[in-house]
Amino acid sequence: MLKCVYCVRRLPSLSPEEFTDYWLNRHGPLVKKHAPTLGMKRYVQSHTVPSEELNAAAQDPRGIKDQYDGITEVWWESVDSLAGALATPEGQEANRILSEDEARFVDCANSAIFFSIEHEIFSF
Repeated sequence: MLKCVYCVRRLPSLSPEEFTDYWLNRHGPLVKKHAPTLGMKRYVQSHTVPSEELNAAAQDPRGIKDQYDGITEVWWESVDSLAGALATPEGQEANRILSEDEARFVDCANSAIFFSIEHEIFSF
């Protein structure tokens, strides 16, 4: 499967609570609405735990200074299934709608997005 990983930072104008609320309760349902058109098979939001101590325990030993506010993961059956969806006028419109909505709460210039193929190392 193809996976899109989107490491997001909130707009500076939003509090962490406002960002989380919008992402979870407004953007999430919008993605779900357009998922069939875009051929999405799974969509997961991972919200950063608001614990400075816990985050510091992972960041400090590695010299990491900044953290993301969360991660979105989206899965498709294949590269071809995503490409096929985006080749349709409906897929292009859905992609535009989602991108415009993201600009309402995501600091896109300071976020990261990429496609990946998973390689499971272990599973217990």
